[in-house]
Amino acid sequence: MKTDFDFPKKDLIGPVVFRPNFNNFETINVNQAWSLFFSAGQDDKVLGESTELGKFFTNLLIAVGVTGTIWAIYFSNLG
Repeated sequence: MKTDFDFPKKDLIGPVVFRPNFNNFETINVNQAWSLFFSAGQDDKVLGESTELGKFFTNLLIAVGVTGTIWAIYFSNLG
């Protein structure tokens, strides 16, 4: 059996950010950034094309940071 699938093996394995056709200094959206984070750089389309889920994770991260800061300030001043 012969196939004409000739894709270099070095581009099949490994993080997507090191592939030659990724990014080329273009801006990525929030979903691509979170997808790269959650997949450890393996795929930039895990969360899909809609940006609502990426914005949710960004706002969740901000909320956790603000809550943690307020919590630390409050409990450090009790004693």
